[in-house]
Amino acid sequence: MANALDSYLAPLQRAMDLHAYRQQLLAANIANADTPNYHAVDLNFAKAYKAAMEGAAGNLTLHRNDPRQLSPAGNATGLAAYVAYQAGNQVGLNGNSVNMDREQSAFLKNSVHYEADLTFLTGKIKTMLSAITGS
Repeated sequence: MANALDSYLAPLQRAMDLHAYRQQLLAANIANADTPNYHAVDLNFAKAYKAAMEGAAGNLTLHRNDPRQLSPAGNATGLAAYVAYQAGNQVGLNGNSVNMDREQSAFLKNSVHYEADLTFLTGKIKTMLSAITGS
């Protein structure tokens, strides 16, 4: 039963993990908008999701290069391989490539996707509960 349940909920769980990780990246971009030589990054969501669903990404855990760093939340798998510098952003005089309009827009859009996945997951759980209880 656990395997069937895992396979039933896994796509939404993985999508939510990826959206949460992307939200962290976008928040870091926004926080570093005035940091000299900071280059904005983003997650290639489509490739990361495909790899996660195919199992190609393995256990999608992030590398920590210092024991003082926090462990990543969720079971994101090999996500660092799907993070890249954003192309096409104009670099300012201080070497910073953060485009605040793009970052804020992407942050909001990603939040909406996360909330939609959460709504779908909640619906699936309510459907299963209804089937179990018969109400």
